[in-house]
Amino acid sequence: MLIRSTCIRIPWTWRVLSCIALVLFSSSIQITKAQDYDDGSDTPPAPPPEQGKCDGIFVTYNFMGREKIYPLVKNVSAQAWSFKAMATVLNAGAYELKSWKIFIGFQHNELLVSADGAVVVDGDGDGFPVQVGKNGTLLAGFPQSDLETAIDTAGDYTQMMVQVNIVGTQFGVKPKATPMPKTIKLVNDGYKCPAATRRGSYMHVCCKRDPKYKPKKIKTKFMPRQYGDLSFTYDVLQAFENKYMAQVTIDNNHPLGRLDQWNLTWDWMRNEFINSMRGAFTHRKDPSDCIYGAQGQYYQDFDFSTVLNCQKKPVISDLPPELQNDDKVGKLPYCCKNGTLLPNTMNETKARAIFQLEVFKLPPDMNRTALYPPQNWKIEGVLNPTYKCGPPFRVDPTEFPDPSGIASTSSAVASWQVSCNITRPKPKQAKCCVSFSSYYAESVVPCSTCACGCDDDARCNQNADPLPLPPDALLVPFDNRTEKAKAWAHLKHHKLPAKLPCPDNCGVSINWHVDTDYKTGWTARITLFNWDEFSFVDWFAAFQFKKAFPGYEKVYSFNGTTLTRPNNTIFMEGLPGLNYLVGEVNGTHPDRDPRVPGKQQSVISFLKKDTPHIKVAEGDGFPSKVFFNGEECALPKQFPARSGATRSPIGLLPAILLSAATFMLLTGRLN
Repeated sequence: MLIRSTCIRIPWTWRVLSCIALVLFSSSIQITKAQDYDDGSDTPPAPPPEQGKCDGIFVTYNFMGREKIYPLVKNVSAQAWSFKAMATVLNAGAYELKSWKIFIGFQHNELLVSADGAVVVDGDGDGFPVQVGKNGTLLAGFPQSDLETAIDTAGDYTQMMVQVNIVGTQFGVKPKATPMPKTIKLVNDGYKCPAATRRGSYMHVCCKRDPKYKPKKIKTKFMPRQYGDLSFTYDVLQAFENKYMAQVTIDNNHPLGRLDQWNLTWDWMRNEFINSMRGAFTHRKDPSDCIYGAQGQYYQDFDFSTVLNCQKKPVISDLPPELQNDDKVGKLPYCCKNGTLLPNTMNETKARAIFQLEVFKLPPDMNRTALYPPQNWKIEGVLNPTYKCGPPFRVDPTEFPDPSGIASTSSAVASWQVSCNITRPKPKQAKCCVSFSSYYAESVVPCSTCACGCDDDARCNQNADPLPLPPDALLVPFDNRTEKAKAWAHLKHHKLPAKLPCPDNCGVSINWHVDTDYKTGWTARITLFNWDEFSFVDWFAAFQFKKAFPGYEKVYSFNGTTLTRPNNTIFMEGLPGLNYLVGEVNGTHPDRDPRVPGKQQSVISFLKKDTPHIKVAEGDGFPSKVFFNGEECALPKQFPARSGATRSPIGLLPAILLSAATFMLLTGRLN
């Protein structure tokens, strides 16, 4: 009654806003008083005056309490606490806010367990719980992603404001402390946020439109489509009361992006299930999740034995080419390529994939217009770039040309886009690596230790620098290099550590060998090693340079082209008949010979007339970035050291590899 009477006395223009704020603060104090700490305040704080003065987007974070949870430990930094908080986003401005996103700078090793009213944008794609306590996190609105203005809704706060109820776990906080984020802010383009203001367990900020920001004038009802290295389009083609037909289009837009045997996952947020699919398949077909779940309770007479997938998080893959013309699951354009997505620089028809699915819905979404796309999209390949995907955002319906060929178009019922971008691999999390060698150095600088990861219980040194190797050591697996490395260290008087460094553990390695350096130009040899058992079809590699790029002349055994994006990049792929990088196979005598990696090799030449000041032997002759099938490879931390000899035994390695490749080609092992 106190809250009601207070709301009646204030002017109607601030009535709803003040009521909401008062309820939030009342709830906050009631919860925090029940915990084991006190923020020093006995009365609920008044709504901040900035709330009424804000003419932009008003973002708040209200810490609502915490409690100690098991296991109970004496170490304060290791003790876990469950906490609750509420974030609000209010559109107090004169412009509609589409696809809102906020950043919360968590700093207490928080682990989010749920965020009702939003989805985590920068998570790992595996759903909750999500580790957010080191770098904070981005939250995007779902199911309410757009916030209308008071002008357009006559002050309807259900359309102007959204509340996000946060539940999580935090560590390392003293019992009487109030663990708050570093900051909160809106991260939508065109808005600027000052430093957030904190009052006890409450934090707020008013973000205003940037007067210098000039958005593109695009006449669309929804958000304009955005560029992404990889993008998904989720089109609803047909809509019914309890189900709809959707089409997913995957477009590879990056000149070095690629996927092989892709697996796509997402999260159904409203108990949807996939009844059937064309152009792709789900890894699991088990109706039990539907029969014993909310789906079975609603569709009591439904035959779930024919349902394709009932998982909240299905795993979807492309069909093999032999099913492309299948009447039941095929006959879709761009489908059925066994999960291969190539860049446009290689093949435009293989840069897109399409599949369709029939989706059944549950209450309260039982009408034609209640359409919600799945969230938390994530896609992975065998040895490909790592893509970080944002949330789906509504775009204008996709238009399709009439299949009969007449000059007319049809539109999707509704469309969403998911934009994904390539991320650089973190240290020791690459999927390929590079070794450096040169004519002027006797030793090879091998791939970095644990470049592609190491086991936690490894008996080797995961942080030691790799040992210099003799040239022929690159031809054998790492397990067979130990004795060669020890013998080489003894011969060259290198000091051996007591605990030897770990291997690189990479499935693909690339050797860059500076072969010659003369007055008018220089050359290098590139050798690709495949240490996995599967072959790479239509492989490609790319090399970026800081100074050498203008002097590029030719690649002799590969098809080489220069790219304008990324800049200073030389793109290489296998010639017809040599576009397979075969997998590792047994040696000539498996009982005593090590396994032999698949190999490809070429020579690349450069001229010095356009790079007169290049210093090949001091590092300019080595690439600054190397990519294999779109994945950025780990590079050595140093260049080969000059040994004083004009020519070293390393020069024998290219001849050995070239002879081996020629022999394999003649015997048909490259086919």
